[in-house]
Amino acid sequence: MAEVILITGGARSGKSAEALRLTDGFARRVFIATAEAFDEEMRQRIERHQAERGNEWETVEEPLDLAGAVRRMDDPQSAVVIDCLTVWLGNLMHRDANTAEDAPSCAELVDALRRSCAGRVIVVTNEVGMGIVPEHALSRRYRDVAGRLNQRVAAIADRVILMVSGQPLVVKPAGRAEGDHV
Repeated sequence: MAEVILITGGARSGKSAEALRLTDGFARRVFIATAEAFDEEMRQRIERHQAERGNEWETVEEPLDLAGAVRRMDDPQSAVVIDCLTVWLGNLMHRDANTAEDAPSCAELVDALRRSCAGRVIVVTNEVGMGIVPEHALSRRYRDVAGRLNQRVAAIADRVILMVSGQPLVVKPAGRAEGDHV
């Protein structure tokens, strides 16, 4: 079974850089990208991220079937970075505004992470619930579904890291079992 690490934090907190750093030493590094280039700004952002990773990374673009992409990662010598869970959830909700935290795709992802045979799987996600309450109902639902999905992934993760101003804070250290409370 893979070691699963969840990295969360706010926008531009250093989540992706920390995720890439945690792949050092792995023979194979795979980046599962969930973003789609819907506009020029996003296309440029994707290109910047690809350039930062360099050529030693394999990139898998998977905006919807994230569980399937995780299941295909079966090399124990590989480190897999999923960037990012909240963008993936936005993709799902864009196609079906009624997506809920108990949606089959969310359950399938959690199951795929739990069963992954990669050496390490690092899931990047945004912490979206620390700001003001969104004005619109769909935005509030997105925040709630993202928060609950983050909790489900954190529960099965071996480690959880909160990024603050580029600094990793270990929220759930390695070895702490699901359901343990500090």
